[in-house]
Amino acid sequence: MKAADSANGAAGNGGGAWPGAANALAGEPSAYLRQHADNPVHWRPFGDEAFDFAAQRDVPVFLSIGYAACHWCHVMAHESFEDQETADFLNANFVAIKVDREERPDVDAVYMAATQAISGEGGWPMSVFLTPDGRAFHAGTYFPPRPMPGRPSFRQVLEAVREAWLERRDGVEHNADTLARGMAETQLAAAVRLTGPPDPVDAGLLAEAVRVLARSEDAHDGGFGAAPKFPPSPVLEFLVRHAAVASDTAAAARDMAGRTLAAMSRSALFDQLDGGFARYSVTRDWSVPHFEKMLYDNAQLLRAYVHWVRLGGDAVYTAGEAADVASRTADWMIASLRLPGAGEAAGHAEAFASSLDADTVVDGKHLEGASYLWTPEELLDILGPEDGPPVAQLMNVRAAGTVTQAASPLHPGRPFDDAERRLWDRVRPRLLAARSRRPQPARDEKVVAGWNGLAVAALAEAGAVLDRPELVAAAVSVAAYLERIHWRAAGTGDHDAGERAAEHGTLVRVSHAGRARGIGGLLEDYAFCVDGLLALFGVTGDGRWYRLAEDILRSACLRFAADGTLVDTAGESSQVFNAQGQRAGLEPFDNATPSGAAAFAGALLGYAALSGSADHRIMAGNILSLLPPLATRAPRAAGWLLATAQAALAGPVEAAVVGPDVPARSELHHALLLSASPGLVVAVASDAGNGAVAAVPLLEGRTAAADGSPQVYLCRGMVCERPVGSVAELLERLATMA
Repeated sequence: MKAADSANGAAGNGGGAWPGAANALAGEPSAYLRQHADNPVHWRPFGDEAFDFAAQRDVPVFLSIGYAACHWCHVMAHESFEDQETADFLNANFVAIKVDREERPDVDAVYMAATQAISGEGGWPMSVFLTPDGRAFHAGTYFPPRPMPGRPSFRQVLEAVREAWLERRDGVEHNADTLARGMAETQLAAAVRLTGPPDPVDAGLLAEAVRVLARSEDAHDGGFGAAPKFPPSPVLEFLVRHAAVASDTAAAARDMAGRTLAAMSRSALFDQLDGGFARYSVTRDWSVPHFEKMLYDNAQLLRAYVHWVRLGGDAVYTAGEAADVASRTADWMIASLRLPGAGEAAGHAEAFASSLDADTVVDGKHLEGASYLWTPEELLDILGPEDGPPVAQLMNVRAAGTVTQAASPLHPGRPFDDAERRLWDRVRPRLLAARSRRPQPARDEKVVAGWNGLAVAALAEAGAVLDRPELVAAAVSVAAYLERIHWRAAGTGDHDAGERAAEHGTLVRVSHAGRARGIGGLLEDYAFCVDGLLALFGVTGDGRWYRLAEDILRSACLRFAADGTLVDTAGESSQVFNAQGQRAGLEPFDNATPSGAAAFAGALLGYAALSGSADHRIMAGNILSLLPPLATRAPRAAGWLLATAQAALAGPVEAAVVGPDVPARSELHHALLLSASPGLVVAVASDAGNGAVAAVPLLEGRTAAADGSPQVYLCRGMVCERPVGSVAELLERLATMA
């Protein structure tokens, strides 16, 4: 039966004439896929079976990509995927595939590139039409149920694609081939060889990136560009690192970072009641957020605010105000995203869920941000006539709402004076209690390895800088979960699934309810986990985390750079390979998370500083060769690459803390952890019997002072200066090495 027969024979019965035609998402672990399990659309998960079915029927694939917390994904599902007539037409003429972009970022990345090339826009929900071998030929994002100015209806798109497939197949194939070749050329241009002497980092290039960023900064409202505005987390990390090193552009970098950090934390983007940041703002002044809260955003922002505290803040945005925001963000992550211990298999260790939804379901309806919105009348009712009106004034809750006709999020938009701070501290518990009685947004409980790696780094550093050991303990618990659930050491495996890890070990990207399943980790997963584990080692001195980081990094080198060319994925799906013109890809730009290549370079630098490995430092330098064409043309999209280059230029400065575990050693160690030096890597010898000294070459041969007191060796390239034994001398020496 050809496509034309399929369209005629199955229309009106949902495509049920085909054997096995049914919605196949009910058994999927992904919360996003399960959200669509009751649709009349015959969704299938991404995989060979679905594409083989399309080839058998000789129909195109409709690929829909989104994520559980996505508001417009919910909208399109309600308008189109829950509509029986639309579903019947889709089932009759296409094979429909649903993808959770958070579980399959490799799929998301390649088809996002195709969507942007075809339509000039990108975002979610993403709607892509493919040949049965995975090549894209038409794409868009959200399509409404009825035509809108400049945007056809979803049914019109389906009919046009069906007509092209049936009547102009040669043209469809030509378009698919042309796009795949173009994407292959793009991948070739982004290729980086990892051998040979790398060019040194050019300090002038980093300074010029700061000047280019200044030209696109919104100096009034903070951030870069106009609405919609996303937190520029990787760029903030670069600016804070650049500000820590004396240069002609250090002050400009500090000013830009401070203005953005201040603006975001005083706005509706930051949950003024409970802490944590929303995904982005639809307005220039951050006053109307898009309400989903993502682990990856909050982990990155927690680290940025902690690093601002470490830098010392400035007059516009003090270290104290940033420390409060960082503490509340960490508290929100632990209270709202931390999952209960995953049982004996995970040693009852705890990891973090992916997100909270943008929408809240109220009386069966998805309402965006409903948990977070207030009216003046509600504030008056909860707080009474004495506090209600001034709080409404303070938090910009007016009679005319900013999100709905009557309701607004809490949005001070400026710092509090002392009286306002006392008022807010007094009423916040009452408002938080009232909000807790409302319906709450759903939580996507999948655990993503890389995002939890980001959380490990952020919590470990936050605990050290903010003097909150419970945050370090939380980082340890997440690291233990990653080790026990996501990391499959060489020769081990999942006996239930009959799988064995690769010879060099495998990091699995996603787990659900304490069980890892699905694809192996991407480059970003490996890199973020290594970075987090090395940060945790620097704070705790526990050699277990250094050894695990070393194992994961070794696996990453073999998995993603075996032939001397770096790639983002290990070729999990032939369809993705076909869509890229038979070339594996590498994405140098940051997206919602930092570029995997940039993060890998940072992980290599950190490991090289601790291990003395020249090969790993050379690999990092070669990845940084991606930077010159990006630094001045697109610095907003290359923030993490810039931040890593700043660390490479500043060092690495290697600090080995040795001697007995007495208060003097803790003071030396703490002074290092409070240093803003972007190139500093810390190793502390532990007396806990965990093998830190044996595991870490930087600590080998380093001894206490002649009188037995602790001291610090400051080194570059494993060549160390005379050790220092006082905090004052340590800080003086660090200043000369920055």
